[in-house]
Amino acid sequence: MAVASRYTGCRVALLTQHGKERVIAPVLEPGLGCAIEHVTGFDTDQLGTFTRDTPRPGSQLDAARRKARKGMELSGLPVGLASEGSFGPDPFSGMFPWNVELLVWIDDGLGLEVVGMAQGAARSGHVQTGDWAEVEAFAAREGFPQHQLVLRPEGQDDARIHKAIADPDRLKACFNECLAMARNRQVFVETDLRAFANPSRMRHIEQATFDLLARLQSACPACDAPGYGVTERQAGLPCADCGLPTTSYRSEVWACARCQHRAVKPRTDCTVAEPRHCSHCNP
Repeated sequence: MAVASRYTGCRVALLTQHGKERVIAPVLEPGLGCAIEHVTGFDTDQLGTFTRDTPRPGSQLDAARRKARKGMELSGLPVGLASEGSFGPDPFSGMFPWNVELLVWIDDGLGLEVVGMAQGAARSGHVQTGDWAEVEAFAAREGFPQHQLVLRPEGQDDARIHKAIADPDRLKACFNECLAMARNRQVFVETDLRAFANPSRMRHIEQATFDLLARLQSACPACDAPGYGVTERQAGLPCADCGLPTTSYRSEVWACARCQHRAVKPRTDCTVAEPRHCSHCNP
């Protein structure tokens, strides 16, 4: 069966309580001809929260798999998907907040797992202060009220949490309440990282959905299963000046998500690397 029509009419379980279906369904439904079924009835915060009140066991991909499997279990469907995000320092300088989003697609009929990914700069700051003016300045930097905020008294691990703060009056009221409860007269303020509360993150989820779609539309030349795509890039493109291998990639490894088929494809957009990527020319 051709990849373009493999999922036509297929019902796909999506377990989420944070509105991710709003950006996932409009991409996958027309692209695959499937029907995304929003699954509820399970508190996904049990699998981990960004506010650290519930730690996330395992890796980011493990969490996405657990959500997808739970959605499939609750719906009784053999195909499911789920999204999971992570936040940390950027991979270039390590100085700026960064968001990585994964979408995992599980098809038990084919014995298939396909992962889409996107990443980029994040809105994920925090500040601890007893000064209302400093809170106002932080909120402006973080794109409040479109990007919602979370407050708690005393410090980042206090269990008394105010979430989903999305208007200035409530922000001021929660600040005053937290300040009154804090023995150290400090309030910990951070960006709410749940998808519905963080438009920057929602855009990355949408981008990851497009990446997943492209992978699902790519068929393995050996078994015709969807999910054939790049799994690795091999460095070593020669330097334009000295000809020595550089850190720029020279080839891509394409692999099937279902069978063992694998192919190495040389890079076609360029044949040499800029000297700035060469450890000999630019030590």
